[in-house]
Amino acid sequence: MSAPLLQTTDLRLSFGAVVVADNINFTLHEGERLAVIGQNGAGKTTFINICSGLIRPNSGRVHFDGHDITGLAPRAIVRRGLARSFQLPQLFLEHTVRDCVRLAAAGRLGRLGLWSPLAKAVAASEIEHVLEIVGLRERGGELCEALPEGQRKLLDIAMALILNPKLLVLDEPTSGVSTEEKHGLMATIMAALDTRKVSAIFVEHDVDIVTRYATRVAAWISGQVAADGPPAEVLADPAIRKNVIGE
Repeated sequence: MSAPLLQTTDLRLSFGAVVVADNINFTLHEGERLAVIGQNGAGKTTFINICSGLIRPNSGRVHFDGHDITGLAPRAIVRRGLARSFQLPQLFLEHTVRDCVRLAAAGRLGRLGLWSPLAKAVAASEIEHVLEIVGLRERGGELCEALPEGQRKLLDIAMALILNPKLLVLDEPTSGVSTEEKHGLMATIMAALDTRKVSAIFVEHDVDIVTRYATRVAAWISGQVAADGPPAEVLADPAIRKNVIGE
């Protein structure tokens, strides 16, 4: 098997007496679609925050694409190829959909500045391609604030994809989206990831979404990975069904 795309070694983090990452040794390979599941407070969001540079661990290391990224600033980690989308989309609501993606791309290329016209910062074809694969090209000229929640999520994904990541970390991509829209949203996201050849880790509570879209599942309990493997195997584990799924 090829070298891991993401690897953590003896990762540990505590807040006072509360241990939220307890010696996590973890690997992810290129092409995987990993669902991270767990009850609130289990440590799953803390884990992805450490990997994306938002939190520094007390001890242990994080390696991405062969490089030690432990303690690097989020911006530096993004430039190495690990991008992030958030549970609450991080958008420029006063700008158009197209300009939001253009701003993200210009930031990636270091072309944001007082004397740098935004319209000339990035090739229009690159912007249109990303909007097309997330289904937002027809709304490119509209203000972000006009988008419903599901499309705001897709725009947040587009802004991450324009950064040309190798790995995209998604924090609860279907939260706040109606039950009827969830599968369409995830299908669009996964198709876009396939088009750009991007691996993914996504935090998710909906078991049906996990079953359908993950190639692997890691279940967190009390700051530890309690189970890690194919979705059918992990979701059938009696301990996971009781302590994570809540049955």
